[in-house]
Amino acid sequence: MAKSPLPASMDFYRDNTKLKWVILAISVLISAGSIFYTKRLVDQLKEREKQQVELFAKALEYTLNHNDDAILFITDEILFKNKSIPVIWINNEGIYQYVNVNLDPKLKGKDRDLRLQQEADKMAETFPPFEMNYINEDGTVESYGYVYYKNSFLLSQLIAFPYIQLSVLAIFGFISYLAFNYSRTAEQNQVWVGLAKETAHQLGTPLSSLMAWIEVLREDQDIKNKGIVDELDKDIRKLKVVTERFSSIGSKPILKDENVYHLVNNVVGYLQPRVSSKINFEVYTLSESIMARVHAPLFEWVVENLCKNAVDAMGSAGTIAIKILRGSDYKVLIDISDTGKGIPKTMVPSVFRPGFTTKKRGWGLGLALAKRIIEMYHEGRIFVKSSEENLGTTFRIELMSA
Repeated sequence: MAKSPLPASMDFYRDNTKLKWVILAISVLISAGSIFYTKRLVDQLKEREKQQVELFAKALEYTLNHNDDAILFITDEILFKNKSIPVIWINNEGIYQYVNVNLDPKLKGKDRDLRLQQEADKMAETFPPFEMNYINEDGTVESYGYVYYKNSFLLSQLIAFPYIQLSVLAIFGFISYLAFNYSRTAEQNQVWVGLAKETAHQLGTPLSSLMAWIEVLREDQDIKNKGIVDELDKDIRKLKVVTERFSSIGSKPILKDENVYHLVNNVVGYLQPRVSSKINFEVYTLSESIMARVHAPLFEWVVENLCKNAVDAMGSAGTIAIKILRGSDYKVLIDISDTGKGIPKTMVPSVFRPGFTTKKRGWGLGLALAKRIIEMYHEGRIFVKSSEENLGTTFRIELMSA
């Protein structure tokens, strides 16, 4: 049998994981491109500043070795034109000079020199200093001192710019994602509520008619004695429960202290004669008086949904085991296991998403509704406890104990 086509919205929910990976890949490419381009600019500016400082050091060296009118030009046009690159030069006599270095003006004498030496040592860790040489009268060359420097404030800002830019974009993207997710969730909620209310409304009229026909059939002794009316009456009561379930969607249900064991057995008692005789239901509990705060019709809906999924997974034969336990922190645990085909590990994170289904026909809304009922209305948890291919799956429901 061909697989029934799903609405476009269902396809979107199925494929949104791929879409997220595509968006992530594009974001990584944009980020990498931005960082790569900025790094190229930074490298070019670094080289330019290095050349400027080298020129600065040579100008200082020139002023040491020449006494002519060019010194005034060099001093004005090279030494004092540097308004951005922090530079410290120290000669062999311990005389410290500097430009563009943030230094406390209150520091004087040895305290100032010590602070400058510390700054020079930090600069040397990043860039090797330029040596200044002095030419003696006999032509010999000796070292006169060193020129230290570091990146200008503008270059430091440019290095940090792509990371700041990406951080801002990431924050903006995160806020946008939250807004979009909230909007989508609100839209989904409206769809759920509208669909459920309309379904309950549509069921009301034929249900009332069926109840009237049941009374007519009760008067026919031949039919009444065959037990047909009793079975029809069970189905009508079930339809009333289904109508109540749909009516409860969208409004906060009133939770009551209910016997979980009895509720589970109600579901099993209804499903057992309606599935294959080779499907065996087993209910285990250490106590038949375990209570939890639930809305009975909605909770039974969840258990029924999980059991029906288990029947589909097993086909015509198998066992559904339901274990009811008391957990820690005042919790009630319900484990529903089957001996079906299991769920591949790659699909486990997606089982509760709207549109997810392994059936040939179906919209994949059952588990999404179950999650909504347990987590939103009962403030509990529902998740895949374990699953192995060809061995079976176990779903766990966690509820607050009464």
